[in-house]
Amino acid sequence: MYISELIDRSMKNKNPNLVLKNANIVNVFTHEVIEGDLAVHDGIIIGIGEYTGDINIDLKGKYIAPGLIDSHIHIESSMLSPGEFSKAIVPRGTTTIITDPHEIANVCGLDGVEYILNSTEELPLNTYVMLPSCVPATNFENSGAILKADDLEKYINHPRILGLGEMMNYPGVIYKDKDVMDKLKLAHKNNKSVDGHAPRINGEGLNAYVLSGVNTDHECTTEEEMLEKLRLGMYVMIREGSATKDLKNLINGVNQYNYQRILLCTDDKHPEDLLKEGHIDHNVRLAIKNGIDPITAIQMATINAANCYNLKNVGAIAPGYKADIIVFDNLENFNIEEVYKDGELVGKDKKPLFTTKEKDFSKVLKTVHLSKINTDNIQIYFEKEDGEEDVNIISLKPHSLITEKVKAKVKIVDNKFEYDNEKDILKLAVIERHKNTGNIGIGLVENFKLKNGAIATTISHDSHNIIVVGDNDEDIVNAVNKVISMEGGIAISSSNEILESLSLNIGGLMSDKNIEYVNSKFSKLVDIAYNSLKVSKDIDPFLTLAFLALPVIPNIKLTDKGLFDVEEFEFIDISSKTN
Repeated sequence: MYISELIDRSMKNKNPNLVLKNANIVNVFTHEVIEGDLAVHDGIIIGIGEYTGDINIDLKGKYIAPGLIDSHIHIESSMLSPGEFSKAIVPRGTTTIITDPHEIANVCGLDGVEYILNSTEELPLNTYVMLPSCVPATNFENSGAILKADDLEKYINHPRILGLGEMMNYPGVIYKDKDVMDKLKLAHKNNKSVDGHAPRINGEGLNAYVLSGVNTDHECTTEEEMLEKLRLGMYVMIREGSATKDLKNLINGVNQYNYQRILLCTDDKHPEDLLKEGHIDHNVRLAIKNGIDPITAIQMATINAANCYNLKNVGAIAPGYKADIIVFDNLENFNIEEVYKDGELVGKDKKPLFTTKEKDFSKVLKTVHLSKINTDNIQIYFEKEDGEEDVNIISLKPHSLITEKVKAKVKIVDNKFEYDNEKDILKLAVIERHKNTGNIGIGLVENFKLKNGAIATTISHDSHNIIVVGDNDEDIVNAVNKVISMEGGIAISSSNEILESLSLNIGGLMSDKNIEYVNSKFSKLVDIAYNSLKVSKDIDPFLTLAFLALPVIPNIKLTDKGLFDVEEFEFIDISSKTN
């Protein structure tokens, strides 16, 4: 469509395709609501005022705003294919996402990046991609791939690549690791953004991190942390997902002076929460409920993200912008009734009005390369033959990914750890699954509260080896071997029987089934975990478990190479006497 033809319709020389009449239009530039008609032609907004189109829809005073933007998401964490994921979020008002295929890249390398790019190409969802910066996430674990700057250069100028994904390797930045520096140089040379991942980083270290070119962060958990990062010019993404919910802790730090540097994101969100709560629309409602002006909340979910990532044609309702539009009842409840993508109605009453066709994904299948295990593989041995010994234990905190290193006495029988039903101390294992190296890291965890069973999964951030927790070896082995036989997924075992399982055959992370199937199976898994195995209600049984293998979040984690002290940045022995 030539610009001259759009001008003709903007000037009313010809009718536009579509006019949404009698609307209350949220203007994210001037923080006001304007009454009028919105004219759309060929998927582009061409005017605001009084218009007549080929199709005229009377909104009768309903509100319209730009389609919402999730500024940081991993599609893989939904356990859905990109097509099914779009069916969940587009009808809820999200028309643009910035995704980091970090998870599947750690399993499949560039094949994972290509899968995300190819499978999102024709969706009614603007999908922009940040190239994974940390594959592997650290050198303290085995992943399925290694991506260096030379590998990423092939994609850096792809039209939907915005830059470098979350730079979790903070030490690699401040100590000028060559691989990290090469990736940062690649982004800078091509004028691309760099996303951050900087929990609890402050002072000179944060100065150096920002100096390196990192300009966003989604890991703030306190107002003070958020303010320090804003002062240094960073955009702060307030995250509200399934496992990590930071909005209530941060929202009081948003004010009239800094709100333009605040974005909204989900990071990770499960199907059940997407269907029940919503997506970024839920974050907007929660912000309003916690005292944020509704238009400000919408700005944080639209134009702020567009400005951060230099997206010129999304995030606002104005001439020349994509006709990505949400229709909702009122500013306070923010109940989205209809969603337009490029001027086409694609969602109504939270239901998708479009179908998707999955492209070839054969290169991201069959990613579990591992022989079945037995109980001998998961023993914890001590020098002492019998008695008790002080050990290092991973202690979970309620509703948090941050753990604490604590010490406790455990029983030893025949030189091996012995389960004690009177204590909430469970065995935790991470089993390398990409190259069948035989690596198995074994540790102990408290506050999981699981009884009479085990949970195993190939979702374990960020290398996605198999992780399992349980209170007896038989169920641990049974759950792990079920996951191996499914080529990835989640399994729960009790009394040596599989109670429920969910196959995640795409990279061991996503299902090729529809959202209803995945949600049904996953809901059963959640129900069994809480009600049959009595997992603590203060944690998410699967997301919490998945993050226990991530050695970049304080304070103590477990990888396939062993128990890792994140603050000291070194491996430690399970026996506290050796530290």
